[in-house]
Amino acid sequence: MFKEKLSLVPHQPGSYQMRNSDGAIIYVGKAKDLHRRLSSYFNRTQTGKTKKMVSEIADFTYIVAGSELEAFVLELNLIKEFDPKYNILLKDDKSYPYIEYISTPSPRVKVSRYLSIKKKDNKKIFGPYPNAYAARRIVNLLNRIYPLKKCENGKEICLYYHIHECLGYCSKNLNQEQLLEMEKEILSFLNGNDRVLTHRLEEKMFEYSQNMNYEMALEMKKELEYIKIVMAKQTVELHDFVNRDVLGVYFDKGYISIQLLFLRNGKMVGGKSDIFPVISDFLDDLDTYIVKFYSKHEIPKEILVNEDVHVDLISEFLKTKVLHPSRGDKRKVLTMANLNAKINLENELELIKKEEYFTEHANEELRALLGLKHLYRIDLFDNSNLFGSFAVSGMVVFKNGRPSKNDYRKFKVSVDKNDDYNTMREIIFRRYSKVLSEGAEKPDLILADGGEKQVKVVQETLQELGLEIMVCGLKKNDKHRTNDLVLNDLSVQEVDRSSNVFHFLTRMQDEVHRYTITYHRTIRSKGSIGSILDQVTGIGKKRKKELIKHFGSVKNMKNASIEELEAFVPLEVAKHLYAFLKEVK
Repeated sequence: MFKEKLSLVPHQPGSYQMRNSDGAIIYVGKAKDLHRRLSSYFNRTQTGKTKKMVSEIADFTYIVAGSELEAFVLELNLIKEFDPKYNILLKDDKSYPYIEYISTPSPRVKVSRYLSIKKKDNKKIFGPYPNAYAARRIVNLLNRIYPLKKCENGKEICLYYHIHECLGYCSKNLNQEQLLEMEKEILSFLNGNDRVLTHRLEEKMFEYSQNMNYEMALEMKKELEYIKIVMAKQTVELHDFVNRDVLGVYFDKGYISIQLLFLRNGKMVGGKSDIFPVISDFLDDLDTYIVKFYSKHEIPKEILVNEDVHVDLISEFLKTKVLHPSRGDKRKVLTMANLNAKINLENELELIKKEEYFTEHANEELRALLGLKHLYRIDLFDNSNLFGSFAVSGMVVFKNGRPSKNDYRKFKVSVDKNDDYNTMREIIFRRYSKVLSEGAEKPDLILADGGEKQVKVVQETLQELGLEIMVCGLKKNDKHRTNDLVLNDLSVQEVDRSSNVFHFLTRMQDEVHRYTITYHRTIRSKGSIGSILDQVTGIGKKRKKELIKHFGSVKNMKNASIEELEAFVPLEVAKHLYAFLKEVK
C-alpha cells in the first residue's frame, strides 16, 4: 500500500504521524529508526488496538530529528498539539495532591496540586498523597495542633491569637524562637518523622483530659489512632531518606501493566497502577508513559526501573537519576513492584477487554446507526435552573466511547429565566464560536438533552456560525428516562432498549445530567449564601467574599460559632449575623 513511500523514509530518528482519510492525525509516535518503525506497521500482521489503528491509516508523514532525545521532545509536543485519538496514554490522568508548606510571609500548610505550585524559596512540597482525604486530614490536624496563620487578616490581631491558635503574625512582638521550633517540628513530620506529631497529640490529649474536656480528648485520641494507622501502612522502607519512585512493569497479550510506588524519605506513601494497550512498540510506549506522567507530577531524586527501560534517554529528559538496580534492597522493592504489576494485569485483563468491547462497540454501532463516516468525539449539553434562577449549562465529552473529563465545560447563563431554547442557543454559540476562534477540536456529533425543538435551535445556531456538525437529541419519556433518539432531520428513531447503543446513550445522558446538576447546586448554594449576607448590616463586598470562601454554604455558616464568625467580621457584626442565621429556615 505504501511500498514506494516507505522506501524513501530514512534510517534516522524522528517522529511520525499517522493520518486518516480526512487528513486528521490519529497517532503520533517516535522512533530511533523511522524507516524500520514505519515499515513494521505494514509488513507484519497486527493485533488489538494496533490493528484497528492501521485499518484507519490513509497516509503518514514524518519529521526527521537530530537525535533520539529530539525525536522524543517532538513526539510529545505533537501529541499535546493534536491530541490524536490513538495516543491514549494518560489522557485523563489526574494530578495528585501534595502538602505545601509556605514559610513567608507567615507559615501556612495547605493541600496543593503539583501543577498549581509555583516553585519559590518560601515553599516546600511533600507527597504525593494518592489519598486526597489523607492529605486534607493531615493539613487540618497540623492547623489544629500548631499555631499557624489561619486568617486572611494582615493588619490586626484576630480571635485565633487570643485562643492560642496563632502566634500573632500580625503583631510586632512575634516570638521568633517559638516560630522556628514549630517550623522544625512540622517539617520533621512531613519528612517522615511521625513521632513528632504523635507526641504532640499525646500531650494535647493529656491536657484536655486534665481539664476535664473529655470530648476534645476523645477527638485527639481518634486523630492519634488515624496517624498510627496511616504510618503503619508504610511497610516498604529504605533507610536512606531519599525521595524516589519505583516503576514496576509487566507486558503480556498486547497490554502494559505499570505499578508505581512512591517512596518519600525512605517510606512508601502510596502508589499508582495503570494498564494500557500497546499501540506502537512496548518500550517506546513505556518511555512515553514515564515522561508524560512526570510532566504532571513531582520528579523525585531517583527513579528505579527495569533494565529494558531506556535509562539514559529518560534520565537526560527528566534531569534526574534513573537506575536499574541488580541487587540489594532497591532490587527487592523493584521486584515487588514488578510482581504487583503482573498480578494487576492477570486480575483485570478480562474486565478491561470486556469494558473496551462494550464502549468501543457501542460507539461503532451508534456511528453506523447515524451513517457517520467517523465518530470519535461526542459533545453533550444539558441545562439546569430553579424556577428560572441560577441558570447553568454543562457540556461533557465522550471520546471513542469514554468520558474525556479534561474536556468538560461549565457555563453560567447570562439571563436568569426559564427559557431552555434561548439558553441552548446562547451556550452553543458561546462554545463553538470559541472553537472557531481558537481552532480547537470540533465534535463529530452533538447530543442535546431534549427533543425536536432543542435539536433545531442547535442546528440553527451552528448554521449561523457556518459549522456542519450532526446534531441529535435524547428525548425523554414521562419518567424522565431516555425514550427515543431525535435524528439530524428531526425524525424520531426508536432505539432497542436492550441494545448497546441504548445503554451507551443512557450512560452519556446520565453523565451530562450529573455534571450539570452538580454545578447548579454549587452555584445555587453560593447564590443563596450571598443573598443572605446581603441582608446583614456591616457585611460589604470584601467580607462577603471571605465568608463565602471560608464557609461555602449556608449550612456550614449556620453551624459556626460567634467566635468562628468573628475571625472574618467585627464582634458586633458576628453577633448580628449569628442571630440572623438562626432565623433562616
